[in-house]
Amino acid sequence: MSAEKLPQNFQKLQENHPDYMSAVRELGKAVRDAGPLDEKTVNLVQLGAAAAQRLEGAVHSHARRAMAAGATTDELRHALIVLTSTIGFPAVAAAMSWITDLKDE
Repeated sequence: MSAEKLPQNFQKLQENHPDYMSAVRELGKAVRDAGPLDEKTVNLVQLGAAAAQRLEGAVHSHARRAMAAGATTDELRHALIVLTSTIGFPAVAAAMSWITDLKDE
């Protein structure tokens, strides 16, 4: 994702707290490297967590990252609908609408 597409708050955090943001990036890399899951699967898991918390920006981010790692739109949708009995239909429906937003980019 290019810098101009990053949320303004994220850009400000990078600008105002570069050491902190570097540590956050390193933590992200460390947890990805800590186990056998591939990048696509990691991002589908994180997509589900973002949907459960109703974090629109994080749903967008992890959907984009999962697609960059090879996930299809059908896989994104399936990763969300399987959450219905866990997080509820309203949260799933909201997340589904947020991944639909990505088609408009």
